[in-house]
Amino acid sequence: MEGHLLMSLKELRRKRVCEDVGTGRMTLREGSRQLGLSYRQMLRVYQRYGSEGVKGLVHRNRGRPSNRRKAAALRTKVLARYEERYADYELGPTLAAEKLAEEGLVLDHETLRRWLLSAGLWKKRRKRRAHRSRRERKAHFGELVQMDGSHHEWFGTHKARCCLINMVDDATGITEGLLA
Repeated sequence: MEGHLLMSLKELRRKRVCEDVGTGRMTLREGSRQLGLSYRQMLRVYQRYGSEGVKGLVHRNRGRPSNRRKAAALRTKVLARYEERYADYELGPTLAAEKLAEEGLVLDHETLRRWLLSAGLWKKRRKRRAHRSRRERKAHFGELVQMDGSHHEWFGTHKARCCLINMVDDATGITEGLLA
């Protein structure tokens, strides 16, 4: 056994369509419409599936490093400079990228963020304050009395509207209600 083959959903769909074409349940033209490919591209995909099997459907660039990656020397130089000058100030990647650009080390802040996270030099943290803080209760009875009223047809629609007034002492939590 050779091992496992990692496939995306797109590649799995191609596999299913190629199997259907192979068994005769579907034509190449129908398969190309289902996958959103031209007839000639579907023909190439099906031929590669026939010659290489399922492995032929996997994208050729899988596992390769990006052509747009930065040089390893630049990465080590940037991380060393960040540690040397900016780690003590706990600068975030955006400001650090601006400061490094002033020194001639130009790179995107997202690239710097990924490098700092992988090197363990910076951690994601949200800057949030507490949503609400509880107010201390007043010390003595009567110091703060909160009052609220609710106008409603308390005794039905055939009676006059009344107002329920509620008062709460902050220090003790004692409640007094009055229906007027």
